[in-house]
Amino acid sequence: MDRRTAFAKIMNHEEPDRVLVDYGKHIGSFHVNTYEKVKKVLGVETETKILDRMAQNVILDEEVCQRLGLDFRWLIPKWVGVEDVEIDGESGYIDMWKTPHKWTDVGQYYAIHASPLSQDDLTLEDIENFEWPKPDPAMFTGLVEQAKYWFENTDYVVGADGIKAGILQTGSQIRGYDKIFLDFALNPELAHALLDKISESINAMYRQYMEVVGPYVQAVTITDDQGTQNSLMVSPKMFRKFIKPRLKSLIDTIKETADVKVLMHCDGAITKIIPDLIEIGVDLLNPIQPVVKDMDDTKALKEKFGEEICFHGGIDVQQVLVNFSEDEIRDEVKLRINDLGTSGGFIIAPCHNINVDIPMENTLALFEEAQKVGKYPLSK
Repeated sequence: MDRRTAFAKIMNHEEPDRVLVDYGKHIGSFHVNTYEKVKKVLGVETETKILDRMAQNVILDEEVCQRLGLDFRWLIPKWVGVEDVEIDGESGYIDMWKTPHKWTDVGQYYAIHASPLSQDDLTLEDIENFEWPKPDPAMFTGLVEQAKYWFENTDYVVGADGIKAGILQTGSQIRGYDKIFLDFALNPELAHALLDKISESINAMYRQYMEVVGPYVQAVTITDDQGTQNSLMVSPKMFRKFIKPRLKSLIDTIKETADVKVLMHCDGAITKIIPDLIEIGVDLLNPIQPVVKDMDDTKALKEKFGEEICFHGGIDVQQVLVNFSEDEIRDEVKLRINDLGTSGGFIIAPCHNINVDIPMENTLALFEEAQKVGKYPLSK
């Protein structure tokens, strides 16, 4: 069975011939230092290209994708509107949302240094006059040619990787988490005005994105983290008031412009809002972190929501890939495939980026075992 047919069956909650394997997006790739080790082990000699400047993860080479058994190929939007700067003597940059990021040696990545709209006396006029980013054709240069090639010459599932922005994610970035949460409670008019501007910018970018690559892609990623390890960041009531309508607007914009499935990356303990995500049109939910509250029982998660939404991810990078032995990793792969893959509806992947703390043998065991045991009918 070719990969796109298998993907269609998975999305229709039917069993294909195998569980598809995915990796290589801006939230879900190798840290550059880890990737150099991966390439050395696999005997791949190429120039490494950074995918997400903030996280310092990479664009996967075709040979690496093949060696890991990946069934997806992802189009990567170009970074635009970025200005290189020096911050406190360290390398840094300002992104298209006017947010400064500073290099940190501890994690070997760039961290947000300040929030451009964090002032206590922020006004509606300040929000209106902020330099909001607009769609830039340079973001999508070369993507239609790549998408068309994959679509016409391979059977890979062609995906449009996410634009690095989200409703709450970006709002928290440019206002500050403390300020935006206070705004939700004490100044909702200000919060709505801020989020409306963010939503307007993101929708316009995705509309142009889908107009460019839509005829050739089967899936598109959006991101907006809503959870911590133990709870939602805001109450379900506040999520439904401030975030949900704007996520729905984004998904509607995407699906009105292209015939694609929407994969949403949403970290953390978010089970209380899964029905809301189903309602607004999320087709694939990522990352399914089994080490956060109410996500550990993936069999129960499948039984409760598996007829209405598909799952993507399932292999934890915080504890499992870091601390388990190779044999335990292989058992974990079997467990999650059997829990989440019964009757289709599951694509296996690591939950997030593979960083330098994850042993190489564990990484390779994950992808080897996924190819070995992810065949239907599933074997317990």
